[in-house]
Amino acid sequence: MDHTGTADAASLTRFGVTPDRQALLIDILLGLVTSAVVAVAIAMDLGGHRGPDVIAYLFAVGLGALMLVRRPFPVLALVATAVGLLAYYAIGYPAVGLALPVAAALYSAAEAGKFRIAAATAVGLIVVSTAFRLGQGESVGYLIGFELASTAGLMLSAIALGATVRATRLLRAEHRRTEQRAVSEREREARRRVEAERLRIAHDLHDAIGHTIAVVSVQTSVALEALDDDPEATRAALSTIRTASSAAVRELRTMVGLLTDAESRAPVGSLEHVELLIEATIASGLAVGLRVEGEPEVLPTVVDTTAYRIVQEALTNSLKHAGASRADVVLRYQPACLEITVSDDGVGAVLDESRGRGLAGMRERVGLIGGEVDFSSGPGFRIHAVLPFLRSPGEGPR
Repeated sequence: MDHTGTADAASLTRFGVTPDRQALLIDILLGLVTSAVVAVAIAMDLGGHRGPDVIAYLFAVGLGALMLVRRPFPVLALVATAVGLLAYYAIGYPAVGLALPVAAALYSAAEAGKFRIAAATAVGLIVVSTAFRLGQGESVGYLIGFELASTAGLMLSAIALGATVRATRLLRAEHRRTEQRAVSEREREARRRVEAERLRIAHDLHDAIGHTIAVVSVQTSVALEALDDDPEATRAALSTIRTASSAAVRELRTMVGLLTDAESRAPVGSLEHVELLIEATIASGLAVGLRVEGEPEVLPTVVDTTAYRIVQEALTNSLKHAGASRADVVLRYQPACLEITVSDDGVGAVLDESRGRGLAGMRERVGLIGGEVDFSSGPGFRIHAVLPFLRSPGEGPR
Protein backbone atom coordinates (compact mmCIF):
# COMPACT_ATOMS: atom_id res chain seq x y z
CA MET A 1 0.00 0.00 0.00
CA ASP A 2 1.18 3.53 -0.73
CA HIS A 3 1.40 4.79 2.82
CA THR A 4 2.85 8.15 1.74
CA GLY A 5 -0.01 8.77 -0.67
CA THR A 6 -2.48 7.75 2.00
CA ALA A 7 -0.93 10.15 4.49
CA ASP A 8 -0.96 13.01 1.94
CA ALA A 9 -4.60 12.34 1.11
CA ALA A 10 -5.45 12.30 4.82
CA SER A 11 -3.63 15.61 5.33
CA LEU A 12 -5.45 17.22 2.42
CA THR A 13 -8.76 15.93 3.73
CA ARG A 14 -8.09 17.54 7.12
CA PHE A 15 -7.62 20.89 5.31
CA GLY A 16 -10.88 20.45 3.41
CA VAL A 17 -9.24 19.32 0.12
CA THR A 18 -10.93 16.11 -0.94
CA PRO A 19 -9.37 13.81 -3.59
CA ASP A 20 -11.89 15.02 -6.21
CA ARG A 21 -11.11 18.64 -5.44
CA GLN A 22 -7.40 17.90 -5.55
CA ALA A 23 -7.78 16.37 -9.03
CA LEU A 24 -9.72 19.43 -10.20
CA LEU A 25 -6.99 21.76 -8.91
CA ILE A 26 -4.35 19.75 -10.80
CA ASP A 27 -6.39 19.94 -14.03
CA ILE A 28 -6.87 23.69 -13.61
CA LEU A 29 -3.13 24.17 -13.06
CA LEU A 30 -2.31 22.02 -16.11
CA GLY A 31 -4.77 24.03 -18.21
CA LEU A 32 -3.27 27.34 -17.09
CA VAL A 33 0.25 26.15 -17.93
CA THR A 34 -0.87 24.96 -21.38
CA SER A 35 -2.64 28.23 -22.14
CA ALA A 36 0.32 30.28 -20.91
CA VAL A 37 2.87 28.36 -23.01
CA VAL A 38 0.79 28.66 -26.18
CA ALA A 39 -0.01 32.35 -25.51
CA VAL A 40 3.70 33.17 -25.12
CA ALA A 41 4.45 31.39 -28.41
CA ILE A 42 1.67 33.36 -30.13
CA ALA A 43 2.96 36.63 -28.72
CA MET A 44 6.43 35.96 -30.19
CA ASP A 45 4.81 36.22 -33.65
CA LEU A 46 7.16 33.83 -35.44
CA GLY A 47 6.02 33.24 -39.01
CA GLY A 48 2.53 33.04 -40.43
CA HIS A 49 0.81 35.59 -42.65
CA ARG A 50 -1.67 36.65 -39.97
CA GLY A 51 -0.56 38.38 -36.79
CA PRO A 52 -1.73 37.62 -33.25
CA ASP A 53 -5.27 38.73 -32.47
CA VAL A 54 -8.05 37.95 -30.02
CA ILE A 55 -9.02 34.76 -31.83
CA ALA A 56 -5.45 33.46 -31.63
CA TYR A 57 -5.36 34.01 -27.89
CA LEU A 58 -8.82 32.46 -27.52
CA PHE A 59 -7.31 29.40 -29.18
CA ALA A 60 -4.69 29.33 -26.39
CA VAL A 61 -7.44 29.61 -23.77
CA GLY A 62 -9.42 26.81 -25.47
CA LEU A 63 -6.45 24.41 -25.37
CA GLY A 64 -6.14 25.04 -21.63
CA ALA A 65 -9.89 24.61 -21.07
CA LEU A 66 -9.75 21.14 -22.65
CA MET A 67 -7.65 20.01 -19.69
CA LEU A 68 -10.79 20.28 -17.54
CA VAL A 69 -12.33 17.35 -19.41
CA ARG A 70 -9.17 15.27 -19.86
CA ARG A 71 -10.07 12.77 -17.10
CA PRO A 72 -13.62 11.79 -18.11
CA PHE A 73 -13.03 12.32 -21.86
CA PRO A 74 -9.30 11.89 -22.63
CA VAL A 75 -9.82 10.96 -26.30
CA LEU A 76 -12.16 13.93 -26.86
CA ALA A 77 -9.62 16.31 -25.34
CA LEU A 78 -6.83 14.89 -27.53
CA VAL A 79 -8.83 14.95 -30.79
CA ALA A 80 -10.16 18.46 -30.10
CA THR A 81 -6.63 19.68 -29.41
CA ALA A 82 -5.26 18.14 -32.63
CA VAL A 83 -8.12 19.46 -34.79
CA GLY A 84 -7.88 22.92 -33.21
CA LEU A 85 -4.13 23.03 -33.80
CA LEU A 86 -4.53 22.11 -37.48
CA ALA A 87 -7.24 24.76 -37.87
CA TYR A 88 -5.00 27.33 -36.18
CA TYR A 89 -2.20 26.71 -38.68
CA ALA A 90 -4.65 26.60 -41.61
CA ILE A 91 -5.80 30.12 -40.76
CA GLY A 92 -2.20 31.30 -40.91
CA TYR A 93 -1.51 32.38 -37.34
CA PRO A 94 2.06 32.56 -35.99
CA ALA A 95 3.85 29.27 -35.34
CA VAL A 96 3.45 27.82 -31.84
CA GLY A 97 5.18 24.54 -32.48
CA LEU A 98 3.55 21.14 -32.85
CA ALA A 99 4.45 19.16 -29.73
CA LEU A 100 3.96 21.75 -26.97
CA PRO A 101 0.25 22.49 -27.62
CA VAL A 102 -0.68 18.78 -27.67
CA ALA A 103 1.77 17.49 -25.01
CA ALA A 104 -0.74 17.72 -22.14
CA ALA A 105 -3.47 16.04 -24.22
CA LEU A 106 -1.11 13.20 -25.27
CA TYR A 107 -0.11 12.71 -21.63
CA SER A 108 -3.76 12.57 -20.55
CA ALA A 109 -4.69 10.00 -23.20
CA ALA A 110 -1.75 7.77 -22.27
CA GLU A 111 -2.55 8.13 -18.57
CA ALA A 112 -6.07 6.88 -19.36
CA GLY A 113 -4.66 3.83 -21.16
CA LYS A 114 -5.35 5.09 -24.70
CA PHE A 115 -1.81 4.43 -25.91
CA ARG A 116 -2.66 3.55 -29.51
CA ILE A 117 -4.88 6.58 -29.99
CA ALA A 118 -2.21 8.86 -28.51
CA ALA A 119 0.51 7.38 -30.72
CA ALA A 120 -1.71 7.51 -33.84
CA THR A 121 -2.61 11.14 -33.16
CA ALA A 122 1.05 12.11 -32.71
CA VAL A 123 2.08 10.37 -35.93
CA GLY A 124 -0.85 11.90 -37.82
CA LEU A 125 0.01 15.42 -36.66
CA ILE A 126 3.66 14.98 -37.62
CA VAL A 127 2.78 13.63 -41.07
CA VAL A 128 0.19 16.35 -41.84
CA SER A 129 2.38 19.17 -40.54
CA THR A 130 5.49 17.96 -42.36
CA ALA A 131 3.65 17.49 -45.67
CA PHE A 132 2.01 20.92 -45.37
CA ARG A 133 5.27 22.71 -44.60
CA LEU A 134 7.15 20.89 -47.36
CA GLY A 135 4.42 21.97 -49.73
CA GLN A 136 5.06 25.57 -48.71
CA GLY A 137 8.71 25.20 -49.67
CA GLU A 138 10.40 24.83 -46.27
CA SER A 139 13.79 23.07 -46.09
CA VAL A 140 13.62 19.30 -46.11
CA GLY A 141 16.88 19.02 -44.13
CA TYR A 142 15.62 21.34 -41.40
CA LEU A 143 12.24 19.64 -41.09
CA ILE A 144 13.44 16.04 -41.24
CA GLY A 145 16.88 16.37 -39.72
CA PHE A 146 16.22 18.77 -36.87
CA GLU A 147 12.64 19.66 -36.09
CA LEU A 148 11.18 16.20 -36.61
CA ALA A 149 13.47 14.66 -33.99
CA SER A 150 12.71 17.29 -31.34
CA THR A 151 8.95 17.20 -32.04
CA ALA A 152 8.72 13.40 -32.04
CA GLY A 153 10.90 13.20 -28.92
CA LEU A 154 8.71 15.62 -26.98
CA MET A 155 5.52 13.81 -28.03
CA LEU A 156 7.01 10.44 -27.13
CA SER A 157 8.10 11.80 -23.75
CA ALA A 158 4.57 13.03 -23.01
CA ILE A 159 3.10 9.62 -23.92
CA ALA A 160 5.76 7.78 -21.92
CA LEU A 161 5.15 9.96 -18.87
CA GLY A 162 1.41 9.27 -19.04
CA ALA A 163 2.04 5.53 -19.38
CA THR A 164 4.43 5.60 -16.39
CA VAL A 165 1.95 7.43 -14.19
CA ARG A 166 -0.77 4.94 -15.15
CA ALA A 167 1.50 1.95 -14.46
CA THR A 168 2.47 3.37 -11.06
CA ARG A 169 -1.17 3.95 -10.16
CA LEU A 170 -2.13 0.41 -11.19
CA LEU A 171 0.80 -1.02 -9.23
CA ARG A 172 -0.23 0.84 -6.09
CA ALA A 173 -3.81 -0.34 -6.53
CA GLU A 174 -2.59 -3.91 -6.89
CA HIS A 175 -0.51 -3.52 -3.73
CA ARG A 176 -3.61 -2.32 -1.89
CA ARG A 177 -5.64 -5.27 -3.18
CA THR A 178 -2.85 -7.67 -2.20
CA GLU A 179 -2.72 -6.26 1.31
CA GLN A 180 -6.50 -6.42 1.60
CA ARG A 181 -6.43 -10.05 0.49
CA ALA A 182 -3.69 -10.75 3.05
CA VAL A 183 -5.77 -9.12 5.78
CA SER A 184 -8.82 -11.16 4.73
CA GLU A 185 -6.73 -14.33 4.72
CA ARG A 186 -5.42 -13.60 8.21
CA GLU A 187 -8.98 -13.02 9.41
CA ARG A 188 -10.12 -16.31 7.87
CA GLU A 189 -7.18 -18.11 9.48
CA ALA A 190 -8.03 -16.57 12.85
CA ARG A 191 -11.65 -17.69 12.48
CA ARG A 192 -10.48 -21.17 11.50
CA ARG A 193 -8.31 -21.41 14.60
CA VAL A 194 -11.18 -20.25 16.78
CA GLU A 195 -13.42 -22.92 15.27
CA ALA A 196 -10.71 -25.55 15.77
CA GLU A 197 -10.35 -24.50 19.41
CA ARG A 198 -14.10 -24.68 19.90
CA LEU A 199 -14.15 -28.15 18.36
CA ARG A 200 -11.32 -29.26 20.64
CA ILE A 201 -13.16 -27.98 23.71
CA ALA A 202 -16.36 -29.69 22.54
CA HIS A 203 -14.46 -32.97 22.23
CA ASP A 204 -13.00 -32.53 25.72
CA LEU A 205 -16.45 -31.86 27.15
CA HIS A 206 -17.84 -34.93 25.42
CA ASP A 207 -15.05 -37.17 26.61
CA ALA A 208 -14.98 -35.92 30.19
CA ILE A 209 -18.72 -35.65 30.80
CA GLY A 210 -19.56 -38.79 28.80
CA HIS A 211 -17.31 -40.98 30.92
CA THR A 212 -18.47 -39.41 34.17
CA ILE A 213 -22.14 -39.80 33.27
CA ALA A 214 -21.53 -43.46 32.38
CA VAL A 215 -19.90 -44.10 35.77
CA VAL A 216 -22.60 -42.19 37.63
CA SER A 217 -25.35 -44.05 35.76
CA VAL A 218 -23.92 -47.49 36.57
CA GLN A 219 -23.22 -46.64 40.19
CA THR A 220 -26.67 -45.13 40.63
CA SER A 221 -28.21 -48.40 39.48
CA VAL A 222 -25.99 -50.29 41.93
CA ALA A 223 -26.96 -47.97 44.76
CA LEU A 224 -30.68 -48.30 44.04
CA GLU A 225 -30.51 -52.10 43.97
CA ALA A 226 -28.42 -52.32 47.14
CA LEU A 227 -30.17 -49.54 49.06
CA ASP A 228 -32.28 -51.86 51.26
CA ASP A 229 -30.21 -55.04 51.34
CA ASP A 230 -26.57 -53.92 51.28
CA PRO A 231 -25.84 -50.51 52.84
CA GLU A 232 -22.09 -50.99 52.40
CA ALA A 233 -22.47 -51.48 48.64
CA THR A 234 -24.72 -48.42 48.53
CA ARG A 235 -22.12 -46.32 50.34
CA ALA A 236 -19.38 -47.60 48.02
CA ALA A 237 -21.45 -46.73 44.95
CA LEU A 238 -22.22 -43.25 46.27
CA SER A 239 -18.56 -42.73 47.08
CA THR A 240 -17.62 -43.65 43.52
CA ILE A 241 -20.28 -41.23 42.22
CA ARG A 242 -18.83 -38.46 44.37
CA THR A 243 -15.29 -39.17 43.16
CA ALA A 244 -16.33 -39.22 39.51
CA SER A 245 -18.39 -36.06 39.91
CA SER A 246 -15.49 -34.25 41.60
CA ALA A 247 -13.18 -35.22 38.76
CA ALA A 248 -15.70 -33.93 36.22
CA VAL A 249 -16.01 -30.63 38.10
CA ARG A 250 -12.22 -30.24 38.08
CA GLU A 251 -12.07 -30.82 34.33
CA LEU A 252 -14.92 -28.38 33.73
CA ARG A 253 -13.11 -25.75 35.75
CA THR A 254 -9.97 -26.31 33.71
CA MET A 255 -11.94 -25.92 30.47
CA VAL A 256 -13.54 -22.72 31.72
CA GLY A 257 -10.02 -21.51 32.50
CA LEU A 258 -9.02 -22.21 28.92
CA LEU A 259 -11.95 -20.15 27.68
CA THR A 260 -11.32 -17.20 30.02
CA ASP A 261 -7.51 -17.19 30.10
CA ALA A 262 -5.87 -17.06 26.65
CA GLU A 263 -2.46 -17.78 28.20
CA SER A 264 -3.58 -20.98 29.93
CA ARG A 265 -3.01 -24.12 27.94
CA ALA A 266 -2.85 -26.78 30.64
CA PRO A 267 -4.16 -30.16 29.48
CA VAL A 268 -7.55 -31.20 30.79
CA GLY A 269 -6.53 -34.88 30.71
CA SER A 270 -3.21 -36.66 31.12
CA LEU A 271 -1.87 -40.20 31.26
CA GLU A 272 -0.69 -39.29 34.75
CA HIS A 273 -4.34 -39.72 35.76
CA VAL A 274 -5.05 -42.90 33.79
CA GLU A 275 -4.90 -45.08 36.93
CA LEU A 276 -7.57 -42.93 38.60
CA LEU A 277 -9.67 -43.30 35.47
CA ILE A 278 -9.27 -47.07 35.55
CA GLU A 279 -10.09 -47.23 39.28
CA ALA A 280 -13.34 -45.34 38.70
CA THR A 281 -14.20 -47.69 35.83
CA ILE A 282 -13.46 -50.78 37.95
CA ALA A 283 -15.65 -49.38 40.71
CA SER A 284 -18.46 -49.19 38.16
CA GLY A 285 -18.32 -52.93 37.57
CA LEU A 286 -15.95 -53.32 34.62
CA ALA A 287 -12.69 -55.16 35.28
CA VAL A 288 -9.84 -53.28 33.65
CA GLY A 289 -6.24 -54.36 33.20
CA LEU A 290 -3.43 -51.89 32.48
CA ARG A 291 -0.10 -52.87 30.95
CA VAL A 292 2.71 -50.46 30.14
CA GLU A 293 5.43 -51.61 27.74
CA GLY A 294 8.65 -49.76 27.00
CA GLU A 295 10.14 -46.87 28.97
CA PRO A 296 7.51 -44.22 29.86
CA GLU A 297 8.57 -40.67 29.10
CA VAL A 298 7.19 -37.14 29.25
CA LEU A 299 4.95 -36.65 26.21
CA PRO A 300 4.12 -33.45 24.35
CA THR A 301 0.99 -31.94 25.86
CA VAL A 302 -1.23 -32.53 22.83
CA VAL A 303 -0.11 -36.19 22.56
CA ASP A 304 -0.58 -36.73 26.30
CA THR A 305 -4.11 -35.27 26.24
CA THR A 306 -5.07 -37.21 23.12
CA ALA A 307 -3.81 -40.50 24.60
CA TYR A 308 -5.81 -39.95 27.80
CA ARG A 309 -8.97 -39.14 25.84
CA ILE A 310 -8.63 -42.27 23.71
CA VAL A 311 -8.43 -44.49 26.81
CA GLN A 312 -11.30 -42.60 28.44
CA GLU A 313 -13.58 -42.86 25.40
CA ALA A 314 -12.73 -46.55 24.86
CA LEU A 315 -13.56 -47.46 28.48
CA THR A 316 -16.76 -45.42 28.29
CA ASN A 317 -17.82 -47.39 25.21
CA SER A 318 -17.00 -50.70 26.93
CA LEU A 319 -18.93 -49.66 30.04
CA LYS A 320 -22.01 -48.18 28.35
CA HIS A 321 -22.47 -50.02 25.06
CA ALA A 322 -20.50 -53.25 24.87
CA GLY A 323 -21.91 -55.16 27.84
CA ALA A 324 -18.33 -56.19 28.53
CA SER A 325 -17.06 -57.77 31.77
CA ARG A 326 -13.41 -56.95 31.15
CA ALA A 327 -11.30 -54.48 29.23
CA ASP A 328 -7.53 -54.36 28.73
CA VAL A 329 -5.46 -51.23 28.17
CA VAL A 330 -1.96 -51.49 26.70
CA LEU A 331 0.36 -48.46 26.48
CA ARG A 332 3.41 -49.26 24.35
CA TYR A 333 6.17 -46.61 24.27
CA GLN A 334 8.13 -46.78 21.01
CA PRO A 335 11.15 -44.60 20.04
CA ALA A 336 9.02 -42.26 17.91
CA CYS A 337 5.44 -42.94 18.91
CA LEU A 338 3.02 -44.20 21.54
CA GLU A 339 0.80 -47.16 20.69
CA ILE A 340 -2.48 -47.54 22.54
CA THR A 341 -4.61 -50.66 22.44
CA VAL A 342 -7.92 -50.97 24.31
CA SER A 343 -9.94 -54.16 23.87
CA ASP A 344 -12.90 -55.70 25.66
CA ASP A 345 -14.87 -58.97 25.65
CA GLY A 346 -18.25 -57.41 24.98
CA VAL A 347 -20.69 -57.89 22.14
CA GLY A 348 -18.78 -55.63 19.74
CA ALA A 349 -20.14 -52.50 18.17
CA VAL A 350 -21.57 -51.18 14.94
CA LEU A 351 -18.72 -49.22 13.32
CA ASP A 352 -20.79 -46.20 12.29
CA GLU A 353 -18.76 -43.05 12.95
CA SER A 354 -21.62 -40.82 11.79
CA ARG A 355 -23.56 -41.70 14.95
CA GLY A 356 -22.55 -39.67 17.97
CA ARG A 357 -19.19 -38.02 18.53
CA GLY A 358 -17.21 -40.86 20.12
CA LEU A 359 -15.44 -42.68 17.30
CA ALA A 360 -15.53 -39.73 14.90
CA GLY A 361 -14.15 -37.40 17.56
CA MET A 362 -11.41 -39.88 18.38
CA ARG A 363 -10.38 -40.11 14.73
CA GLU A 364 -10.36 -36.30 14.41
CA ARG A 365 -8.18 -35.94 17.51
CA VAL A 366 -5.66 -38.48 16.28
CA GLY A 367 -5.63 -37.00 12.77
CA LEU A 368 -4.82 -33.52 14.09
CA ILE A 369 -1.44 -34.75 15.40
CA GLY A 370 -0.68 -36.91 12.36
CA GLY A 371 -1.51 -40.24 14.02
CA GLU A 372 -3.62 -43.24 13.04
CA VAL A 373 -6.46 -45.09 14.74
CA ASP A 374 -8.24 -48.32 13.81
CA PHE A 375 -11.41 -49.91 15.13
CA SER A 376 -12.32 -53.57 14.90
CA SER A 377 -15.37 -55.45 16.13
CA GLY A 378 -16.20 -59.07 16.87
CA PRO A 379 -15.69 -60.76 19.13
CA GLY A 380 -15.48 -57.82 21.49
CA PHE A 381 -14.31 -54.40 20.43
CA ARG A 382 -10.74 -53.21 19.88
CA ILE A 383 -9.26 -49.76 19.43
CA HIS A 384 -5.66 -49.37 18.28
CA ALA A 385 -4.04 -45.93 17.95
CA VAL A 386 -0.55 -44.76 17.01
CA LEU A 387 0.40 -41.28 18.20
CA PRO A 388 3.68 -39.74 16.94
CA PHE A 389 5.72 -37.76 19.46
CA LEU A 390 5.85 -34.65 17.19
CA ARG A 391 9.55 -34.09 17.73
CA SER A 392 11.84 -32.11 15.48
CA PRO A 393 14.19 -34.12 13.24
CA GLY A 394 17.22 -35.31 15.19
CA GLU A 395 15.64 -34.74 18.63
CA GLY A 396 16.04 -37.74 20.89
CA PRO A 397 13.88 -39.04 23.74
CA ARG A 398 13.34 -36.70 26.62
